[in-house]
Amino acid sequence: MDGARRSQSSLPPNLRRWAAEIERDARSRGLDFFALDFRWLDAADVNGLAAYGGFPVRAPSWRFGMEYERLSKTHAWGLSRIYELVINTDPVVAYLVRSNSESEQKLVMAHVCGHADFFRHNAWFASTDRGMLDTLAQHAVRVRREIERHGIERVERFLDLCLSLDTLVDPYDELRRSLRKSAAGGAITAPTYDVLGFLAENAPLEDWERELIAQVRAEARYFLPQRLTRIMNEGWASFWHSRILTGGVLDSSEIVDFADCHSGATQQAPGRLNPYKLGIELWRHAEARGEDLFKLRRAHNDASFVDLLLDDEFVAHHALFVHQKNARTGKQEIADRSAAKVRERLLTQLAWGGLPRIELSGVGDGRALELVHRHDGRDLDLQKASDTLQRVATLWKRPVRLATRLEGVAKRLVWSEGTFESVDVTESAPDPA
Repeated sequence: MDGARRSQSSLPPNLRRWAAEIERDARSRGLDFFALDFRWLDAADVNGLAAYGGFPVRAPSWRFGMEYERLSKTHAWGLSRIYELVINTDPVVAYLVRSNSESEQKLVMAHVCGHADFFRHNAWFASTDRGMLDTLAQHAVRVRREIERHGIERVERFLDLCLSLDTLVDPYDELRRSLRKSAAGGAITAPTYDVLGFLAENAPLEDWERELIAQVRAEARYFLPQRLTRIMNEGWASFWHSRILTGGVLDSSEIVDFADCHSGATQQAPGRLNPYKLGIELWRHAEARGEDLFKLRRAHNDASFVDLLLDDEFVAHHALFVHQKNARTGKQEIADRSAAKVRERLLTQLAWGGLPRIELSGVGDGRALELVHRHDGRDLDLQKASDTLQRVATLWKRPVRLATRLEGVAKRLVWSEGTFESVDVTESAPDPA
């Protein structure tokens, strides 16, 4: 990553000129964002930054190296390509890839304007740390300090344990605090969906361990809004880059290149959800319905956005449907074409950022940690559930129990004293659904 920092340079004159023109055009259309800081890097350096979540400095972890290897190989094999990378900071930092053509650079800069506006004004990003560049650098310093004190193996093992649980935070914590008119920073008590925060405050940890788990939680909370708004955010950026570029920024010789790049990003592969495609089409549909786009951009996340806009007309126009496996043939078949069912399936996938909804209900007998899976029709992966309970138990240092349903049967999954078991729940036990 040091190489990535050294390779940063100012944009060449032609790109500086286009960046200024595109920014003026975007602002004239009502987009409003913090100052933009474009940086020009080689593709390998952008892959390195992408592996770090877009930031030049992160705490050392093998996970980032593994992600860099994956990105580098898929780029080398022509399976994927990063056109741009933008991070939610003030100023907004965006990385341009040197190998992109001039028309691609224009598309990226216009796309970044859309993201920057969304970051600044969407309610789910309101409480994010805009100084995260400095925060992550401080986190890295702290981890290296603890490595010097406690040894690399012990610190990396603990940090990896925390990172493996970084989805066990509450996506709606800020909203709940706002509705309760309560300030941030209070003690985390059960019941709560902020399992990681509860562990940071209540698990029997050393001070340095408590600091690191709180650090991982802070980073997870920073990235949460991006998971909750990816369809909206990518759709918004694509909607505006299309408007800006076709409104006079591109000359006639660049239209075909733009169309090729734009269609590549928004193409819909069979059986897969492309957030760029679904997002831009939902924004176009909202405009056709006469909705106030800027108010929608401010108030919603993906789930509420889809719930509002995915109507009969949209489903019919885009030939959307629900599919399921035929039990006899084993093949996927169309099960339903109604907007209600398509919307229901999408909302199930989008709710809670697409992850299982796990609540910490309290501390039970023997100081066992009691968790509940709020079942939404999708069973947990038993191996992943076992691994997660083991990691939580490692931090809690006592048994951990999780109430759930598997194939319609109420179950209690237990990790205790190094063993995992799945127990049927009697009628008198609490219903995990």
